[in-house]
Amino acid sequence: MTSAGIFARYFEPLDAVVQLGVAGGRAINVSFPEKIPDDAEADHELLDAIEEYLAGEPAAVEHAEIGLTVPTEHRAVLEALDSVSAGNTVTVSRLARVAGFDPSDEASLGTVRDALRENPVPIFLPDHRIRDGQGSTPPRIAAALRRLEQ
Repeated sequence: MTSAGIFARYFEPLDAVVQLGVAGGRAINVSFPEKIPDDAEADHELLDAIEEYLAGEPAAVEHAEIGLTVPTEHRAVLEALDSVSAGNTVTVSRLARVAGFDPSDEASLGTVRDALRENPVPIFLPDHRIRDGQGSTPPRIAAALRRLEQ
């Protein structure tokens, strides 16, 4: 396994390219570019894990190594997000509660929404499982991921 670099692969179930930034063998960034970048490699075990996940094995991405460099409040939200299992969805207020925030406090809900929008590793931290909040996963891809999990 290459411990650092840019990796990308087209995934037919999403009709999209998934690009990974990897450092120290951990996913640090996931994005969805229009095409595979010229400098990206196609072979990486984390891309293989996404392929397994899209084929019906959610555990493949649940156990993937990720590296988060986010503010502490966002980390709490993203760690709570990681507890939402495949095939389930929750609301922003429920996620706030699980993350230890007051779901009736608008500032807390704003923190949760910000953390979702700035999620550096969608798919691995499944922001597509939040019903009423937009994560960093593009809406078309989020809808495809929800369909695949049903």
